Amino acid sequence: MKRAALYVRVSTVDQHPETQLHDLRQLAAQRGLQIVGEYVDHGFSGMRARRPELDRMMEDARRHKFDVLVVWACDRLARSTRHLLQTLDELSGFGIQFLSQREAIDTEGPLGRAIIVIVSAMAELERCIIIERVRAGMRRAKLEGRQIGRSRLDVDREQVVTDRRSGMSLTQVAKRHNISRASVCRLMKGANADSSPAVLPAGEDLRRKAQL
Repeated sequence: MKRAALYVRVSTVDQHPETQLHDLRQLAAQRGLQIVGEYVDHGFSGMRARRPELDRMMEDARRHKFDVLVVWACDRLARSTRHLLQTLDELSGFGIQFLSQREAIDTEGPLGRAIIVIVSAMAELERCIIIERVRAGMRRAKLEGRQIGRSRLDVDREQVVTDRRSGMSLTQVAKRHNISRASVCRLMKGANADSSPAVLPAGEDLRRKAQL
């Protein structure tokens, strides 16, 4: 008899996880599964990848404390496709079967594995479409002459460096030129890098002067 773990999640504290647990216990009994653990995240959003009982369940999966994970629906385990696929891939690596009651997914059979592959392919397609849309938007912005990314500081850079080297504080320089303290530091770092002389070995400078 296979050992089963039930994972349940409800988003708000006024919801009752017992409703899901009742259905899952019945499903486990119909499948001839022995329930060895129940994991309940009460009042946690599915968008959160880290949840106390989910983390405990995954740790028990690594220790092979159960053979089958049973959930009421896939969105109880994860809301995002990426998180769901990552979790299923990890469970598969531990040799753990996945059952979802609402979607009738069973990764033990060929149909269940095919569904996971299809979901994975759709997620990859979705990512590619988003990337292409972003690139198309950037190309259009360039053609229209719009600025992409951080705009260049409209400030007298040499004067900023001069003011700072004269003894003015970061705050004083930033206020005078209407820029942030971080921008002052960045300009100073660039100026110091451009003006840093090459470091000669000890005594080399004196020897070169003697040769002149």
